Amino acid sequence: KFISTYNFKIHKLNNLLIISSIIFIPMGIVLMQHDTGTAIVFTSFIFVLYREGLTPYVLFFGVVSIILFIMSLLVEQITIIYVLLVAALILFTFLNGQLRYILTGIGIFIGGFALFWGANYLFKLNIDYKFLLIGISSFVSIIYMILGKLKKIKYAFIIGLFLIGSISFSFTVEYIFNKVLEPHQQARINELLGKTNDLKGVGYNVNQSKIAIGSGSFWGKGFLQGTQTKYNFVPEQSTDFIFCTVGEEHGFVGSSLLLIIYTIFLLRLIQVAERQRLAFSRIYGYGVVSILFFHLTINIGMTIGLIPVIGIPLPFFSYGGSSLWSFTILLFIFLKLDADRFKYLA
Repeated sequence: KFISTYNFKIHKLNNLLIISSIIFIPMGIVLMQHDTGTAIVFTSFIFVLYREGLTPYVLFFGVVSIILFIMSLLVEQITIIYVLLVAALILFTFLNGQLRYILTGIGIFIGGFALFWGANYLFKLNIDYKFLLIGISSFVSIIYMILGKLKKIKYAFIIGLFLIGSISFSFTVEYIFNKVLEPHQQARINELLGKTNDLKGVGYNVNQSKIAIGSGSFWGKGFLQGTQTKYNFVPEQSTDFIFCTVGEEHGFVGSSLLLIIYTIFLLRLIQVAERQRLAFSRIYGYGVVSILFFHLTINIGMTIGLIPVIGIPLPFFSYGGSSLWSFTILLFIFLKLDADRFKYLA
């Protein structure tokens, strides 16, 4: 409702703060109830904001944050810093093409590292080289930011800020992982990333699900003929893991057909949303599409082992009255708004 108000500009800072509060405050409250699946659904509304004019850089930084989170769990911090430095230099070269500033940055980095290393060796400071590297990287980034402001070098300030932000975020991952996430969530992420291999414990559901989907082959085993699902090897096969039932019984063909039907359904909803005369109806329509797409992606992703198990149903397919009623009410409110659009004909 707030976004659909007259003369709304999404790029204004106060509007962005209000929108962030509307999305993230309920999300935080839900997280406090230990319902991660429902909380994550709130992030789907970012796609609605993107349709209404939000800069695509927000999506870019979101993807980068996810990549940094994963990499910080898999490799040493010093490796991440090296990669970020190289990426920043490559990005600066691609966007600006001014080689002398890149060589200046490399020279400052090498000189700074030699200076700090010499001081550390002579004065017996015993400073960890990781912290030396972090400090020098931050110093180089600040130099780039200053150059960007004083010399008006295009993108230098942004790249320097991005480098500092990325390094800082990578060092918060350990705290988030160990202090914020629940133990079972940590175990699921470790299992997904291959850091643990507990096929009889936390990885049992996903392992049996992948076995079921793989055994379905191309055509599948036939309706109600799946051995993994028929003999209850797959837990929650009628709710969260229902897609593996489709994969085993109807194979690649049936799974692909189901995805095609979902794709056509979502594209049709987008088409209906675009023809709305009221901004509120259009925004609501895109909200419905975002929620359905998010549920579809997360559910299938966790079933085939690409996303940690969260516990999100497959829309209009998973067994359960609450999810079916919720999706149905969402959809029929949108259909009612679409039917009423003729009232606003000029």
